Parts: sequence; structure tokens; C-alpha cells
Amino acid sequence: MTDTSRVPEEGLHNGPPPVPPFAVISGKQVKDVLRGREKSVVEVVEETYRQHGAGRSVNPPSSFLRFPDRPTSRIIALPASLGGETRVDGLKWISSFPTNVASGIPRASAVLILNDYATGYPFACMESSIISAARTAASAASAADWLSRGRARPTRVGFVGAGLIARYIHTYLEGTGWTFDAVGVHDVSAESAAGFRTYLEQSQDVDRVTVHRSAQDLIRGSDLVVFATVADKPHIGDPSWFRHDPVVLHVSLRDLAPEVLLGATNVVDDVDHCLRASTSPHLTESLTGNRDFVHGTLADVMAGRVTIPAERPVVFSPFGLGVLDLAVGKYVYDEVARSGELQIIDDFFHELSRHG
Repeated sequence: MTDTSRVPEEGLHNGPPPVPPFAVISGKQVKDVLRGREKSVVEVVEETYRQHGAGRSVNPPSSFLRFPDRPTSRIIALPASLGGETRVDGLKWISSFPTNVASGIPRASAVLILNDYATGYPFACMESSIISAARTAASAASAADWLSRGRARPTRVGFVGAGLIARYIHTYLEGTGWTFDAVGVHDVSAESAAGFRTYLEQSQDVDRVTVHRSAQDLIRGSDLVVFATVADKPHIGDPSWFRHDPVVLHVSLRDLAPEVLLGATNVVDDVDHCLRASTSPHLTESLTGNRDFVHGTLADVMAGRVTIPAERPVVFSPFGLGVLDLAVGKYVYDEVARSGELQIIDDFFHELSRHG
């Protein structure tokens, strides 16, 4: 098995670098690797943020494939390259079809392609909806930790949106040592809210879980607020709901009106990426004509370049970087390879001689 995490220095090999074998990694394998390793995945994500902040990555804008006959659906391509110790290139290809929910299947599905740093040859195709959810949740858990430093650690968490991403974020908060005195849930779908409450009851005392009829009640009663909805435009616009200065994980990116962001300390994962595609920060930039309301990135906070005041609400709006998918995907690949369970597709690359 070719070790794609270590590339020979230029000039040290006697011939062209070998073409790596091509493997397919199933969703079950991905889930088995990631289960119970929340702290490790958060460490991977934080190191990736540091590498990205230091300029050791290439993360072009995402490309959106939209459909005139299916206006609510889209498929997104996230190409990226990550340097440092990981040294891998690749692409996440993730679809979002909200109508799937009515059929009882998840909205999102995805694959991740990993490319060899030396040759450019793909060496793995992986189920990636789980990787995408895990890196999103790890990013949120990391932000909850870093943005809570210097203020009272939140003890009441509220989830606006009760789908798969909310479940993963709760798992990663719990898996990285968070405990809460109260857990709140709000969703426009009573069925989704009830299902999430059932999940929470498996890891929390039933008395601690409250399903709120309104987002306002949930927000006012939570000092850590998680937005994990499928909203395509702002539906929360009253800054007074945040007067108690909560930490807000604005994972779904389009829930908050500019008035809310303008009354908060704003942290993003990448400024240029986040302020596009009609996200709440993008709408705020369009309204104000500047980016002064953005205080910095999570990498800036981790490095001490940005200090978070305790007297204002703080909002983390992560656009979701392709380099995070690469990093978590490579982590999964290495663990599966280490276990000896890689499913190699023999002769996947068949024409390997330039002249036949």
C-alpha cells in the first residue's frame, strides 16, 4: 500500500512516483472510524484551521450546480488542497435535495475524492455525508470552546433545527466534554423536534429537554444557541432576543438578519468564502457596504489575534471549507488503511503506459 501521507523529496526517487492503488471506503467504514473519536476529529479540524490561516492550503470558491426544474435543489463541488503534514488534494461533491426529507431520507448525500499529492492520481473515493457532518460538528464544537473562553461557560444549549447536523453537533459537544443543565429544541416540524428529543433523551435526563414552540423562547433561554436549519433567508431579526450575550453557532448561515449580526461580535471560518452566496454575513455586507462587522476568523481567535468580548453576543458563521473535508477524509483513510480493511479496486487505472 502506497503511503500517500509522505511524499519523497524531489530528486530522491529513481523513477516516476508510483501510481497509488484506488480504494473505495463505505459509509459504514467511515462511521466506524469516527465513532467515539470526537476529540481527535476536533484536533484535526483545529490544526486544519491553523494551516489554512497560515496560507498552507488552496481553497477555491465552491461551485453550485442548480436546476431550473428543481429550484430548491443543488449539488456543490468543493475542491481543495491541504499542505502541512497531511499533503492531500481532492474534491467533495455534495448534493442538497430538501424534498428528500418528505420521503424519509436525508437531505444531503456526498462523496469525497482524495488525490495523491505527488502524482495527482485519485487514491480514494469515500462516502462523505458522514465526513461532512462530522467536520461541521467538530468545527462547531471547537468554536463553542474557543468563543466561550473569557466568559461564563454556557450551561443551557438550544438547537434551532432538529435534523442530522443538530444531532452530530450535540454528539461532538458531548464527546468533547460539554455538559448542560438544560437542552432546548425548536423546529418548524413537530415530528423532527420530537425525534430529536427522543435522541437527546438517550443521553440526557428527560427533565432537561424542552421542545419550544417558538425560536424566541429557545434563544432567550439558551446561552449556547445552535442554528442547524435549511433556511434560505433570514427568519430571526430581533437583536433583543440576544440581549443576554449568548454564544451562537450559526451553522446554517442564513437564519440571522443583518440587524442581529450588527449587534454581535462576528467570527467566520474564512472571510471571503463566508461573505458570498446570500449568507447572512453576505447580506450584512451588502447592507452596510463594508466588512467592518466581521472581527476575524476562528484561526485568529485560536492564535490570540482576536479577543472575544464577554459583553456582546458572539456569532460564529462557518461557510464550510473543503480543506476540512480533506483533512477528516484523510484521517479516515489512514485509519482504514492501518486496520488492513481498505477495499482496493484492482486495475482501476488500466492505461498506465504512455505508449501502450
